[in-house]
Amino acid sequence: MLENKINAQSSAELAREEERISKQKVIAMFEQDMLADKKAGTIETLMFIHKTLFEDIYYFAGKIRTVNIAKGSFRFAPVMYLEQSLKTVEQMPQKTFDDIVAKYVEMNICHPFREGNGRATRIWLDHIFKSELKKVVDWSLIDKEDYLLAMERSPIRSTEINVLLKNALTEKTEDREVFMKGIDTSYYYEGYTAFDINDLR
Repeated sequence: MLENKINAQSSAELAREEERISKQKVIAMFEQDMLADKKAGTIETLMFIHKTLFEDIYYFAGKIRTVNIAKGSFRFAPVMYLEQSLKTVEQMPQKTFDDIVAKYVEMNICHPFREGNGRATRIWLDHIFKSELKKVVDWSLIDKEDYLLAMERSPIRSTEINVLLKNALTEKTEDREVFMKGIDTSYYYEGYTAFDINDLR
């Protein structure tokens, strides 16, 4: 179990409280428009998102990881190359849909944080789409298994994640329901289903 600030006594308790607290933080991020003055596509903005979500839970919130991590047989960017990898991703173009998805895929390979990468990076991705294309992803339209399989394959072939994201784009960039459903879906992808975000006011 990860070291945490809330003195959770079990992984189940930690997961439940992490979901509750961080979803409340996401609500505040939306309602206070905290990303309005943040530059889209930067490491600094991703770190800000991560810190905002998890600063009351983890000591490492908003901090680049200092340990190597893997998921299944896939190893994310090694720590010794992580800083340079992040700089390279930050400098990638983001003017077109394909550019943005390619940048998202590379950031996922970097996996800059100990925990919470997927949830923070999907918000970061939407911030880029909103800034560059005046659109966001309606995540509730993307099936969990389709998404996870597409992301697993994306380092080698990004066609599937491109199709999923393109088909889920919407111009409802300020729509509260689209945003909140999207956050619940994003958490569902990672196995967090204890709380409906609309009940956490």
